[in-house]
Amino acid sequence: MSKKRILITGAAGFLGSHLCDRFIREGYHVIGMDNLITGNIKNIEHLFKLPEFEFYHHDVSKFIHVPGKLDYILHFASPASPIDYLKIPIQTLKVGSLGTHNCLGLALAKGARILVASTSEVYGDPLVHPQTEEYWGNVNPVGPRGVYDEAKRFQEAMTMAYHTFHNVETRIIRIFNTYGPRMRLNDGRALPAFIGQALRGEDLTVFGDGSQTRSFCYVDDLVEGIYRLLLSDYASPVNIGNPDEISLKDFAEEILKLTDSKQKIVYKPLPADDPKQRRPDITKAKEILGWEPKINRSEGLKITYEYFKGLSVEELNKQPLEFTSQKN
Repeated sequence: MSKKRILITGAAGFLGSHLCDRFIREGYHVIGMDNLITGNIKNIEHLFKLPEFEFYHHDVSKFIHVPGKLDYILHFASPASPIDYLKIPIQTLKVGSLGTHNCLGLALAKGARILVASTSEVYGDPLVHPQTEEYWGNVNPVGPRGVYDEAKRFQEAMTMAYHTFHNVETRIIRIFNTYGPRMRLNDGRALPAFIGQALRGEDLTVFGDGSQTRSFCYVDDLVEGIYRLLLSDYASPVNIGNPDEISLKDFAEEILKLTDSKQKIVYKPLPADDPKQRRPDITKAKEILGWEPKINRSEGLKITYEYFKGLSVEELNKQPLEFTSQKN
């Protein structure tokens, strides 16, 4: 019997590369696609020797052609960190709109089931806590974060339109903060930023007074949730994340202890529209998918720290990516 074929966009990114690994292990033929603006080919180079993996260097905002049958599509192409989407706002909007449209059109043409990666950012700076899937959010569409937040909200609307109008089998995952090996140290998010600063002997930067909260999910747990949702029969959005909530001040102190650092915490002004609270209500994931996170934060942080300690000095000191040629 021939292998099931799955297209994974954003395949060279943090989450995309872990998904490629998982579906290879599950016996799929995996087609990875990435334009490598924020992805890193090193994340998937170990797969190139495998006959069940192929790679397309392509921007999903342009027409997508994949020969042969497709059973599934995972649409994970998108800048995901504030540093990235503030530097390439137009591309962020395009991948969430044109890229999603192209992926949905491909799913329709191939008769494939598609799962799109949405985010807890659709909830904005939430007025409901913890966040349930029924909450519509508190998003500033013209603020600096609007390019990412609204791209993902549009993505969800487009996905549901294809589901209701074209009867495409769609799945929507709302991803909360996730961490693990292959994250970029310079992507602007709290966990890699704190560990990177500790490894470089710098003070840890906390924005605001540090009372804002986040909930961190280890990547293996997230991938398991994605796998179960893809194979489920549930079409509405599902939160996947770890409800173990912590303030960023307390989290910075955890990182200092983990890394045995003598540095201190310094405080800077809170960026515009930065969410004050993040905690998923995962009732639906438990009831529908039988899923909940298994790896606690202390265990996951140890694994992630060991990964970052193994990076070269050049990678450790690498500055955030520049996108000087990416204007359109």
